[in-house]
This record gives sequence, structure tokens and C-alpha cells, in this order.
Amino acid sequence: MYLADSRGSKAPAAPDTGLRPGRRVAAVPGTVLALGAVSLITDISSEMVTAVLPLYVVAALGLSPLGFGLLDGINNGVGALVRLAGGHLADRGGRQHKVVAGIGYGLSALCKPLLLLAHTLPVISAVLALDRTGKGLRTAPRDAMISLSTPPERLGRAFGVHRAMDTTGALLGPLVAFAVLRATVDGYDAVFAVSGCVAALGVLVLVLFVPRQVASRQHAPDAQGPDTSPPDPAGPGSPEPRATLRDSVALLRRPALRRLTLCAVLLGLTTVSDSFLYLLLQRELRLPVHLFPLLPLGTAAAFLLLAVPMGAVADRVGRRGLFLAGHGFLLLAYGSVLLASRNAGMSVVVAVLILHGAFYAATDGVLAAATARAVPPQHLGAGQALVGTGQALARFVCSLGFGAAWTLWGGRTALAVTAAALVAAAVAASFVLRTADEVPV
Repeated sequence: MYLADSRGSKAPAAPDTGLRPGRRVAAVPGTVLALGAVSLITDISSEMVTAVLPLYVVAALGLSPLGFGLLDGINNGVGALVRLAGGHLADRGGRQHKVVAGIGYGLSALCKPLLLLAHTLPVISAVLALDRTGKGLRTAPRDAMISLSTPPERLGRAFGVHRAMDTTGALLGPLVAFAVLRATVDGYDAVFAVSGCVAALGVLVLVLFVPRQVASRQHAPDAQGPDTSPPDPAGPGSPEPRATLRDSVALLRRPALRRLTLCAVLLGLTTVSDSFLYLLLQRELRLPVHLFPLLPLGTAAAFLLLAVPMGAVADRVGRRGLFLAGHGFLLLAYGSVLLASRNAGMSVVVAVLILHGAFYAATDGVLAAATARAVPPQHLGAGQALVGTGQALARFVCSLGFGAAWTLWGGRTALAVTAAALVAAAVAASFVLRTADEVPV
């Protein structure tokens, strides 16, 4: 569509935003809010199961804590690898991000009632692997839809809003599970059944309120160094070709994406899993056992409150720099645990949980927003998957290494070594990003 200017020539018409003249543009697009609602509902379902599954598997089925940790780690690894397939399939299908994400959400919803039939370790392992497969399939297409529907200058805020809504579900899930356990006789089965119903509601919201095709509001990716990715053979203005697997892998030849992936991996190798950090906090400060389930809620509450402000800051000062600075909050959390005395009291606990939540607020959605500016719109799914998979696998390796170090040296020494490694990784990451300053948007 073109409009004639005063000299009679034709100029491209302004994009249709769906707003009447004089109305303010929404802080985030409706697609982001719809996806946030889907994530909120789905996280309530997932966290209901997560809250009771360790106790169910260890206490009811007799699996050792070490065995459960290995099981959970392997399933997380499966989810990370499947994420690559999800991103590629969404791009290859001609931006069929909603379809691939819907399959992922559907698989996870199906797993909840299947847990009612799982009473042996092999069956539970298969169900959990299927659930992680669903999560892996949906993550990259979901983030790609957020990126495509949002103007570049608001990416940090959009991802912050989405992550805040997602975290709201993470806060509500354990509370709902607790209420169901208190109100029913066969508590575990009731939790799994209610969780399945909630997950189905999330899929329904996705189908009804998220558009099938998300129009791109992205401009060219940030120009950071020579772009060595394959040129577009179709030329400008032509229909976008379907992404191939070779194109997806070749994205790492883009300097901006390669640097982001390298930094995510370096810092992920020194990011201790939440469970280990909570366990250390409980043991070092001798917290009552009944308070342990509340520790994740503290992190989630801080994440919820800080996600949107951190996203707005990232849009102003630069997403890559804030992602790196966010690991400073994690280092302060490590240091607070190491320096706390056994009689330190709840003030240290609160400080650690706030720092931990601030770390996630400054890194999770911010990394996705930075990735969105490092790849072309037609490869957003694969780009998000590459960075996310690298980070997830690095954290998986860190969990295995930290568990081994704890066994050999003790938890306090293992955390001290990890903190020192985090400092080294942050210095290396800052050097990598030094020549990759974000182009203002």
C-alpha cells in the first residue's frame, strides 16, 4: 500500500497499528500479553507438579535424592536439545511459530494426567522426558513471537512483562498445590489431575487469543561486525524463503549471535542451580526445614517485581551490558551465603533471595531481547534456540560439576570455587562483548 506525497510520488504507507489517531501506543503489544497469560497459566500447572514431584518420587516411590537429581538433570538436558528442533521447525514452516509452540504446550498438558498412571521409575522418566520435550519445543517459537510483534526499542520491556507474568504463575503454582494437598485425601493424584486441567486451559488461551501469523515489527539486526551469514538470494522485497537446517546452523557465523552464545555458555558454566543454592542457604544458616519450600517463592517474588523495570533499563542502557551486570547480583548472592554466619538471621536470607531474583530479572528476558536484535526476523526461532540451548547445557554441566565438588570438598568450598570461576567468566565475557556494543535502537 502506497500514499502519494506532495510531489506526486509514492511513498510507503505507515504501518497499520490498529490504533485510532491520538491514542497512545500500548507499552507492549497484545500478542505479548496473550503469550504472557498462556505462560502464567502453564506455569501454575507446571509448578504444581514441580512442588510435589521430589517428595512423591523420593518418599512414595523410594528413589534416592541423588537419583532424582540425575533424573531431573537428564530431562533438563533433553529439553535443551529439543529447543533447537523447536526453533528450526518454527522458522522452516514459514513462521509457523504458533503451531510449533501449540504442539509443545499440548505435549506438556498431556503429561500431567499421565502422571496419574505412572507408578514406576521408567514410566515417570518417560513422562517427564515428554514434558521436557514439550517445553523445549515451545520456548524458542514463543520468544520469536514476542520478538516479531514488538518494536525493537521496546524488546526489553516486552520480555520483562512476559517474564513477570510467567513468574506470577511460578508463584501461584506451589500455593495451589499446597491447597489441593490440604483439601484432598489422595493428594498427589488430585494435584496431577488439577494440574492437567489448568494446562489444558493454557492451550485453549493460546489457540483463541494468540494470532496464527505474527507480523514482523523488527528492523534489520544490529550491525556488529561483518555479517558472514549467507546472503538472501531472493533479494529485498521478495517473499521470505523457508529456513533450512543449514541456514539455522550458519547463524553462528553472525558475529553478534556468536558472541552472545559464547557469553551465555561461559556464564552458564558458573551458574549454580537454584536447588543447590537453596540447600546451601538452608544448611549454612540452619534454617528450619519447614521454611525450605518458601525459598523459591522469595526468588520468584523478587523476579516478578524487578522483571519489567530491568527490561526498561535494558532498552535504555543496552541489553548486553545489563546481562553481564546481572551476574554481579548472582556473585553477591554467592558471597552473602559464604560470608553469612550461622546466627545471621533472616535478613541474610531475604538479601540472598532478592539478589537471586534480581539476577534472573537482569538476565533471563534481557538475553532473549538481545538475541532478537542479533538475527534476522526469519531466523528468530533458531537464533533464540541456539543461545538458549547453549546456556541450558552449560548450566547442566555446572550442576553436575557442582554436585561432584560438593561431594568431594563440601558445599561451602564448592560455592567458593564457583564464585571465583564466575569472576573469571565475567571478565572473559566482558572482553568478548567489548567489541559488540549494541547499536542504539
